[in-house]
Amino acid sequence: MFATSLQQSNYRNEIGKEDWEIKGIPYQYEITDHGYGKDAVKILYVHRDGPVHSIHELEIGTHLKLYSKKDYYQGNNSDIVATDSQKNTVYLLAKKHGIESPEKFALLLSRHFLNKYAHVEGVHVHVEAYPWQRVCQNETTTTLSNKERTNSNFSSFNNRKLHNHAFIFTPTEQHYCDVVMRRHDPKQSVISGIKNLRVLKTTQSSFVNFVNDEFRSLPDQYERIFSTVVDCSWEYSETDMLEFGGAWQTVKNIILKNFAGDPNVGTSSPSVQHTLYLTEKEVLDVLPQVSVISMTMPNKHYFNFDTKPFQNIVPGDNNEVFIPVDKPHGTIYAQLARKHIKSNL
Repeated sequence: MFATSLQQSNYRNEIGKEDWEIKGIPYQYEITDHGYGKDAVKILYVHRDGPVHSIHELEIGTHLKLYSKKDYYQGNNSDIVATDSQKNTVYLLAKKHGIESPEKFALLLSRHFLNKYAHVEGVHVHVEAYPWQRVCQNETTTTLSNKERTNSNFSSFNNRKLHNHAFIFTPTEQHYCDVVMRRHDPKQSVISGIKNLRVLKTTQSSFVNFVNDEFRSLPDQYERIFSTVVDCSWEYSETDMLEFGGAWQTVKNIILKNFAGDPNVGTSSPSVQHTLYLTEKEVLDVLPQVSVISMTMPNKHYFNFDTKPFQNIVPGDNNEVFIPVDKPHGTIYAQLARKHIKSNL
């Protein structure tokens, strides 16, 4: 779960060579990375504002790194904050402070562990948000037996009349974040992300003029279906006064805009690489708080079904029936960063 490893402590250098055997530590070896925590802590938080309720369902992981390694070397557990205690902390801080966004709650948890336990060197909190949206009511008028009747259709999201306390699970993408804090490093790392955002468009995508040698079998594709599953993460260089939910939605909107274009006109994509770059560039242009952004866009192929051998059944060309092919697939990725900024992505 945790892709960003925490900084190593200098514990090995804090004791002399003559003390290693006394402390039960083999001098010829050292632990070069360590940590522990509680994963997959699930929580539903309900904010009740009169008749209007809001929810956040999260799955949280908290990992701690201690200055000492005596729990490993000596079996001494006196510094261990039990993973069960970490789990309880998630629920108690949610009750005490509420949950406004995955990022803010991850920051709250990280600061708590560093402030509460002086022997904790670093904290890494990972949060995944479950995609609940409010049910929308679409009032429609129909005619039945010469009489007008109004129906309530709660399956439509086109109308913005939102239900006060009913929600629908909409797994079109997942919102996640990682927060890393180190006691002696003033720079906290806050990374937000979108994963499993699957999109498809049926035209205005091409792929031509690529390397033509003895290994090539793919013809130039002047018109093809473009489908991918977007995974995108970005790191903030500044979080003061930042509205995390709005920033996350802005990134999602930019991804969809550069992929799809205008609803009536669309936009042309000469390659997945170009679409990916334009998306990352616009995110950095629009959100100055973002220092670096990384995207992965694997091709989800849809190959035209060859109807030429079946002209007596379906004469003519085929541009309607396609065969979905998940494997193998191409994978395109890139990271775009502001110059001279160090990143943890």
